[in-house]
Amino acid sequence: MKNTPFTKYHIALGAKMAPFAGYNMPIEFTGINDEHLAVRSRAGLFDVSHMGEIWVKGPRALEFLQRVTTNDVAALYDGKVQYTCSPNGRGGIVDDLLIYRIDAETYLLVVNAANLEKDWNFLVEQGAAFGLRAGHELYNASDEIAQLAIQGPDSMRILQAICAEPVEDMPYYTFRKATVAGVRDVIVSATGYTGERGCEIYMAVEDADRVWQAVWEAGKPYAMQPVGLGARDTLRLEMGYALYGNDIDETTSPIEAGLGWIVKFTDGKPFIDRELMEKQQAEGTLRRLVGFELIDRGIPRHGYDIVDTDGTPIGQVTSGTMSPMLKIGIGLGYVPTAFATPGTEIGIAVRGRNLRARVVKPPFYKK
Repeated sequence: MKNTPFTKYHIALGAKMAPFAGYNMPIEFTGINDEHLAVRSRAGLFDVSHMGEIWVKGPRALEFLQRVTTNDVAALYDGKVQYTCSPNGRGGIVDDLLIYRIDAETYLLVVNAANLEKDWNFLVEQGAAFGLRAGHELYNASDEIAQLAIQGPDSMRILQAICAEPVEDMPYYTFRKATVAGVRDVIVSATGYTGERGCEIYMAVEDADRVWQAVWEAGKPYAMQPVGLGARDTLRLEMGYALYGNDIDETTSPIEAGLGWIVKFTDGKPFIDRELMEKQQAEGTLRRLVGFELIDRGIPRHGYDIVDTDGTPIGQVTSGTMSPMLKIGIGLGYVPTAFATPGTEIGIAVRGRNLRARVVKPPFYKK
């Protein structure tokens, strides 16, 4: 099991640690609800060094990415970030990921930690047809890069305090190279997985201690808290963001998962599974990923049955929790399209009882 450059800090802060995607990661520090509320009201610091980073370079990089991802990479410009997914050739999703355009022939892909090996093998296999070679035009830099994320209303003020360049007003889903804590050529971006203002800091592993200490000191006036994977999950679920392995996977289409907005049928973009997804877009799908709120008191969990009003199973919960902000049970799950309309009443089978719920359109928590 791997440690991140920040593991020693988590342990010193008393984190509850557990294996995740091959890493020793913090699950919680002061408690999931407490950390969740800190991000919603102030700022939280996340170690996301377990994420994978893969460089794609060369004159055919754009053509290649247009083939292996569903969003329109040609719409990117230098300093812009894009959310997308890679289709697997069978109507499912290899992974969902971010693409950072450095320049016309240089892109950084940020992929899910648990899928890194699979993603790398997929890219190398597909890249062969474009003359992209492993270790050359395709380069897995995951072990060389550390990553921190600051999320919450005060996040950009904290970053600005240790950043030489102006970053506080960076537009959403953009990035720039900056000097952070005296470290040059750090990538800072304005994205996030919580629904709050936020940023990511990508640095070389050898600079990790210096940047951590600077971020930690800069966050003290704002009562910034360290946040583990537990609150990361409840924060993203309140926004209705899909989690790979739960809500999307090799068997789910981005169309049925409600990710049609990252599937672009533009001219000159012959991406994998395009014909299938065009058909799904035109004709609809048999099931849809929906959000739901419990009417009755209870907590929905991954794997619980979703039932109709007669108690007949119609699907399963893919993600569920008690919302720390709303104080009600919320979740995501696939149901037949006939049950996907917001306002439709359904049930969630919890410990032998069918608790009443209604379909709603995420985000669940709206500021």
